[in-house]
Amino acid sequence: MTPLERLRVRAIEDTDVHVVLPEGKDPRIAAAAVRIAKENIARVTILGSEEQLLSAASEAGVFLDGVEQVDPEQDPDFEAYVTEYVELRKKKGMTPERAREIMNDPTFFGAMMLRMNRADVCISGALNPTAHVLRAGLQIVKTAPGVTVMSSDMLMFSPDKRPPLSFADCAVNPNPDAQQLAEIALTTAKTHQAIFNEEPHVALLSFSTMGSACHELVDKVKKAYQIAHKAQPGLKIDGEMQADAAIVENVGKQKAPDSLVAGKANVLIFPDLNAGNIGYKLVQRFAGYEAVGPILQGMNKPIHDLSRGCSAEDIVNLTAVAALQAK
Repeated sequence: MTPLERLRVRAIEDTDVHVVLPEGKDPRIAAAAVRIAKENIARVTILGSEEQLLSAASEAGVFLDGVEQVDPEQDPDFEAYVTEYVELRKKKGMTPERAREIMNDPTFFGAMMLRMNRADVCISGALNPTAHVLRAGLQIVKTAPGVTVMSSDMLMFSPDKRPPLSFADCAVNPNPDAQQLAEIALTTAKTHQAIFNEEPHVALLSFSTMGSACHELVDKVKKAYQIAHKAQPGLKIDGEMQADAAIVENVGKQKAPDSLVAGKANVLIFPDLNAGNIGYKLVQRFAGYEAVGPILQGMNKPIHDLSRGCSAEDIVNLTAVAALQAK
């Protein structure tokens, strides 16, 4: 059994989670929702008009057995959600008329279901760009207490059953400063522990290993390590570190012989979004890793973003991960 298969088994055995998939008019969502319900990964609700949902199910070749179907505009909670959204955005001049328009957007309605404890997880983005999902999350779900930066964790599953890796941040923050990078590292370590039930070994990546190069970009990573280590001295975290030193044991022993992380890292923190996004896609396409995510981190409740190129299988996998995170 692969690590991803084991993760899905844990989701079935250990959780009782309700997930809402707002983009029910997409055939991939219909197909995934049926599988999620059939495999008992989570209780699932999809959003859309009756016509949209039936059309998507027909195109996917499925019947929506076991899947709750909700039309936001016809839902009995619609006006309550409008009122709540006006209250949330009143300082921005939100009006009931405008709030009704926004609540007709399934991603925003799904986020409000999450806020109002009607669902445990919201997963969107198959039809909408990441910025749209983030906007709904930040406006409605909000960040968790004490969190100053929302970030993402991309879970990377090896084709040859090696232990999975967490890559961050690959989707949200273009150029985090040292403080933000430290917070991303700490949050990702927590996510990795929760999902995989294993101790995180966190490497802050750079083009330098332990002072082998001098540059302001290296200094940022060094400072991030100092901040993170001071905040959680018991966490196995180290940096700055080149990628080979982080994940290849003999290279780690040579370049950073005193490190508890070198050669053993399972959480890789990239210095900026360029490196993170390019890095995970190279590993995915050239090394055949399966990428699940991005898992959005730092929110009050789990709201996650799909790639617009996702498959039904990707949606099922992300739901299983999110179910474990929700627990």
